[in-house]
Amino acid sequence: MFAGSEPRYRKAVIYRIAAGLASVLLLTALWGQRFRFPGEDDDLPLPPDANEKTEFYFARLRYSGFGGWRRGGWTTDYPKADRQFLQGVRRLSRIHARSVEQVVDPDSPELFNYPWIYAVEVGRWGITDAQGVKLREYINRGGFLMTDDFHGTAEWEVFIAGLRKIFPDRTVADLENVEPVFHVLYDLDDRFQVPGIQYLRSGSTFERDGYEPKWRGIFDDQHRLVVAICHNMDVGDAWEWADLPAYPEKYASLAYRIGLNYIIYPMTH
Repeated sequence: MFAGSEPRYRKAVIYRIAAGLASVLLLTALWGQRFRFPGEDDDLPLPPDANEKTEFYFARLRYSGFGGWRRGGWTTDYPKADRQFLQGVRRLSRIHARSVEQVVDPDSPELFNYPWIYAVEVGRWGITDAQGVKLREYINRGGFLMTDDFHGTAEWEVFIAGLRKIFPDRTVADLENVEPVFHVLYDLDDRFQVPGIQYLRSGSTFERDGYEPKWRGIFDDQHRLVVAICHNMDVGDAWEWADLPAYPEKYASLAYRIGLNYIIYPMTH
């Protein structure tokens, strides 16, 4: 070793160790980001079986809305609602469901890995023409879309504008009680408006001018329901606050039954 080179050698070793540690920390952070996005419960710990391979994944649609990827749109009730509902799926059915949600982008090839997708606050979503084409392909290939938590006339118009980019030529229909989706596991003839947590403050089950709950959907050519539309209700909030004693049990119970029927229906039809 040349005279005076030892300090430089030590510095080089230190730099390499530091770089290696930085890489490990970065990979660890990226692994955590697989399940973590800015939501309402950012500090919710991951369950120990988060990476378990199962037959059902709760896929949540990440969309661009007013202001881009921001809190208050696709992340509403996330991730607590997803994970509490998944516990109900595990307890109330034989579906082997993963304990954590899966965030999916509408223009990602991973979209086709998940045959069931949940989209929240769709009265504020922004769907591009290209994403509409991709979602139409996804649904035409057997995928199922559940939409939830949007209220009133103005949000309906925003929702329809996005929906028309997915299905420009299909009609939105009111779902009658005889539809199989209401009887595939639970009989849901006696449905009522499921309010969000705002009910505890306002005493009102509706928001804005969304006075009546609307159970709607889109069917394919074989009369198979492919898009379930929960308008003027907040099923996701009922999942999220099912563990709150002040939130009425009747709303939480109906919300779980709705979700389970909407999962089992596309898996069996």
